[in-house]
Amino acid sequence: MFQAYKYRIYPKIEQQIALAKSFGCCRWYWNYALNLCQETYKTTGKGWSRTAIQGLLPQLKKEYPWLSYAYSQCLQVVALNLSTAYKNFFEKRARLPQFKSKHSRQSISYPQNVKFLGDYLKLPGKVGLVYCVRHRPYEGTIKTVTVSKNRDGKYYASVLVDDGKETPNLSTHDRDLNAATNIKNEALRILSLGTSDTASLRGCQSSEKTSVSSDAIPVDARSPHLLYE
Repeated sequence: MFQAYKYRIYPKIEQQIALAKSFGCCRWYWNYALNLCQETYKTTGKGWSRTAIQGLLPQLKKEYPWLSYAYSQCLQVVALNLSTAYKNFFEKRARLPQFKSKHSRQSISYPQNVKFLGDYLKLPGKVGLVYCVRHRPYEGTIKTVTVSKNRDGKYYASVLVDDGKETPNLSTHDRDLNAATNIKNEALRILSLGTSDTASLRGCQSSEKTSVSSDAIPVDARSPHLLYE
């Protein structure tokens, strides 16, 4: 059964810079893929699968070398999250996925190679060991870690854990049903972080718009400094 834990983290200045660059790369890729999905649907009535979106990465990295700064699996999770966002929309669990703004909450997800070492959270890639306040322990196997920065400048790590326990029998009691539903919804929220959470944030475009704002994709996409401001 999945359990979600959220911890406060305190990255150093150089780690904040590394995270800002990773946030920017993943945000750009999300907006690029979302715009492509919208424009393709307008002209053909069809969408893009997660595999097809991930297949864009090799060529995009050649055109925009700064995309390689982000940990490769974080970029792959972007395609998964976008696919999940559309699935949640069609199943009436969420609104349409929205374009992301650099002025809103930022996040990236690590699907593996993350572990705790004492008071530190070890992230793969260029970030490394980040001081973490674990106010409560967790039991189980880490499945996904999402690092986020709120608009107030605070950083958090949302850890999705599989504790190996069976899902409670939903028919036994209404209280068990509510608890299991809340756990499932929280797990889905973390897995698709940056989709439904950001849909209601100010600064994002309306779902009716198909063009990408200047906050979403830079006019000169070859100028990576625009991503990290």
